[in-house]
Amino acid sequence: MTASRISAWAFVPARGGSKSIPRKNLALIAGVPMLDYGVRAAQAARCFSRIVCSTDDNEIGAHARTLGIDVDRRPPHLAGDDARVADVVREFLGRIAAADRPEVIALVQPTSPFLLPDHCRRLMTAIGAEPAARSGQTVTPVLHNHHAFNQRIVEGGRVRFRFAAERAEAYNKQKKPRLFVFGNLVAARTQALLDGLDFFAEPSVAVDVPRHYDLDVDTAEDLEIANALVRTGAVDMPHMHAGATA
Repeated sequence: MTASRISAWAFVPARGGSKSIPRKNLALIAGVPMLDYGVRAAQAARCFSRIVCSTDDNEIGAHARTLGIDVDRRPPHLAGDDARVADVVREFLGRIAAADRPEVIALVQPTSPFLLPDHCRRLMTAIGAEPAARSGQTVTPVLHNHHAFNQRIVEGGRVRFRFAAERAEAYNKQKKPRLFVFGNLVAARTQALLDGLDFFAEPSVAVDVPRHYDLDVDTAEDLEIANALVRTGAVDMPHMHAGATA
């Protein structure tokens, strides 16, 4: 039984190279490789008929296989820092017979470890309910202090508001337009990707997720925060518990 009527695969991009955190995709959060979190969420969601890890790294590939998912060897020209994930997926889809391709590809990024099975199911349902949508994404509200109208520019040791006129009009929290940031999962219709669009192709449907679950692990500090969130119970991930069902 799937969470929606659309056919969907989960695509896990996991390069071996990382400058911010060496071998980042296998870095540990609460003693578990970061790669495991999103994969196990996708498995527990039961809305993906296939989960594929795209990697150029033998160790990552071997570990992905222990999780029971497929591994696709990424070509060298798409394994560098500047490779766009949409291009990686297009190259992958180009090797799949048209009749065998899914309707939707979900991008399960290891750097978004706090993805939940429910987030997957809700996003697939939302995309399935909007035939015109080319993509969908989870989102979470921007913190007030991080709102665009509160952002500053520092030049020559002096600071000024980036959007001074807008802030003058919307000077308190209630007057500012509600803004969002990316949550932890994006999915696009396969045809949109093959047409040359990216994973955030519009129109794109939105699914809200709670704060904390949107953490993107990019630096050593982010990794420390991720461990702290798990240690303090600020994030609840029952699918990561042995024998748990989600």
